[in-house]
Amino acid sequence: MRGPIAPPQVPLSVTRADAFVDLVYDSRDRLERRWPQLSQVDFLIFEVPGFGPDDGPDASVGEETVPLGRVLPAAGGHRDRIVIYRRPVEIRTKTRDERALLVHEVVVEQVAELLGLAPESVDPRYGQE
Repeated sequence: MRGPIAPPQVPLSVTRADAFVDLVYDSRDRLERRWPQLSQVDFLIFEVPGFGPDDGPDASVGEETVPLGRVLPAAGGHRDRIVIYRRPVEIRTKTRDERALLVHEVVVEQVAELLGLAPESVDPRYGQE
């Protein structure tokens, strides 16, 4: 007999991609309480860098490592956007807790770049966990 292992309301049926999106949005929500202007920023999740609206002329030029995230300033009718790359983050982590921590660090770093601040100013707990 074939069918789902668990009903949709059970966490077992949440895909890795959906769980990752939840981690990004949780980090965004935590930071938005302190920085209300983030409600005007779009947070996007892409599988890997270089495909989609983040693939501009200066995308990853001269980079020796794969980026985990990127800031896309407002242009062409789009609001400011922060892009987080799912697969590079997942590859660098083994557990869900490690992944949650790295996602939050990447989100903090990108928000700091967008706001022109140090990551420690955006989230005082940055780098301490």
